Amino acid sequence: MMEKLRTRYRSLGPDGVVAFWLGLWWLLNLVQAGCTELANDEAYYHMFAERLSWGYFDHPPMTALLVWLGERLFGVTELGVRFFFTLLQPLYLFLFWRLIRPEAPSRRDATLYVMLSAATLMLQLYGFIAVPDGPLMFTTALYLLFFKRFNEGSRGAWLWLGVAMAAMAYSKYHGALVVLFSLAVCPRMLLRPRFYLGCMVALLLFVPHLLWQYDNDWASFAYHLSGRNRAFRLSYVVEYLLNILVVFNPLFVPLYIKSWRAVKPSDAVGRALRWMPPMFIGFFLLTTLRGYVQPQWVIAATFGILYVTFLYARRHPRTRRYLMRAGAVTLALIALVRLEMLFNPLGLRFEVFDNGESYGRIAELADGRPVIFRGSYARAAKYGFYTGGEAYGQPNVYYRTSQWALRNDDDRFDGRSVLVECPASLVGSDSVFRSVALPNGSRFNYYVEEEFHPVRRVDIATEGIPERALPGDTLRLALCLHNPYGRAVDIDGDLTRLVVALREGRNAMEYATPLRLRLEAGGEARVRYDFVLPDSLAGRRFDVGFSLRRGEQAYWFNGKSHRMEVGAL
Repeated sequence: MMEKLRTRYRSLGPDGVVAFWLGLWWLLNLVQAGCTELANDEAYYHMFAERLSWGYFDHPPMTALLVWLGERLFGVTELGVRFFFTLLQPLYLFLFWRLIRPEAPSRRDATLYVMLSAATLMLQLYGFIAVPDGPLMFTTALYLLFFKRFNEGSRGAWLWLGVAMAAMAYSKYHGALVVLFSLAVCPRMLLRPRFYLGCMVALLLFVPHLLWQYDNDWASFAYHLSGRNRAFRLSYVVEYLLNILVVFNPLFVPLYIKSWRAVKPSDAVGRALRWMPPMFIGFFLLTTLRGYVQPQWVIAATFGILYVTFLYARRHPRTRRYLMRAGAVTLALIALVRLEMLFNPLGLRFEVFDNGESYGRIAELADGRPVIFRGSYARAAKYGFYTGGEAYGQPNVYYRTSQWALRNDDDRFDGRSVLVECPASLVGSDSVFRSVALPNGSRFNYYVEEEFHPVRRVDIATEGIPERALPGDTLRLALCLHNPYGRAVDIDGDLTRLVVALREGRNAMEYATPLRLRLEAGGEARVRYDFVLPDSLAGRRFDVGFSLRRGEQAYWFNGKSHRMEVGAL
């Protein structure tokens, strides 16, 4: 039997060799996908898929659609969430092989390509988890294919180029960088009318998402362009560079650089591929000046790195031998990591371990009550996935807002008894506030609110917040409060309080106001409030607005915030 398999394998051509090893890799990813618990972001995207839409707060809709399709096949399981993401990787890697393979490839070329791909740590992780990077890689491979055909003069390539651009945009907004960087290297495309026809196709296909953005105050664009901004830290730059070194395999990085310097293709797609890695890495290096950068944001650069390294190594036997040996060592280490993710023999505390037991413990405490989680966008989604219980992830100014702000699940809890997560600092101050240790090593701090009434959707429009002010200035603010609920909202300064919220990155401050008023069901109220800027705010920039606080649950801004810079003393 084994001899027959060896014989059949030896009879395979280069394409067959690539397909064989990618198929084996896919089977391993399939097992990993079904037997590894969800990461935080994956549970969040599962929450997206519960209600399909043309857009979501953080991302375009492709990820949610793929999760939804997988759950139609395999149910609400880890495999259901991840199934179609496991399929995308062998497809885009085979497509890319067909794009860059030599005119007369050998089996040695095929095994070199597979080894380079498999030993790239970025591709190992994003081969089975359900995140937008898989769809982005697949649609980028399609874009590169039609980019090549367009520059070779194929008559219908402009149409499919437009479809690919739209597909990238529906996968992840970083797809725009792929287009911009490829045009920067091949500007002659801008002189060809058919390229603009392709752009029109992409725009028409993307209109539903743009309409969703318009209906939701351009929430995604505002978040990605400014909502992530934080004060500069040198650690952001250092961590970014170290992450880049790791995810592209430190054993390979010196050869990537050597290959990039040696390989100088003349065709359009080759030039675009060669320049994508330095452009992506350089672009996101600049963005570390305004906040933390996640290493997977440069994942599309992987195609360029594979391209130049493959072309160089296949022509230099010593380099090829080193890559094959270093790749084998890398794969052995990856196998150990994958086993740890499956069985956790080291007992590590991480987001893919102990989810069922931990959220099950919270469900026992809830005893049928809904649970309102504080700040985190992911824990409410994980609670729903692993227990089936009702939950809501309350955005607050101390963390960030999220898709939960666009869902009104908490309206269903109106008048019911709920379990509310609270800050750890309150535990011990009163017997009402309790804490429990969870199997994942964290603690859940909570209290029971016997009659919950949400106030999150009360809209507060504010006038009088200047773009620039000085410490000690008095801001004379005019507020218009609108109550959308079918019941009155009492702002009594005790259970429900109105605060001025100032947010700087993920740091925030709240200042209680003395305002007391009753908002009738569906009614409005107009009030004035004078706020004196404390000296402690000097030299800082804030998002400023008003927030209603109910009990010990912090909220996001009620209504739009305004950007304000406070001058130095």
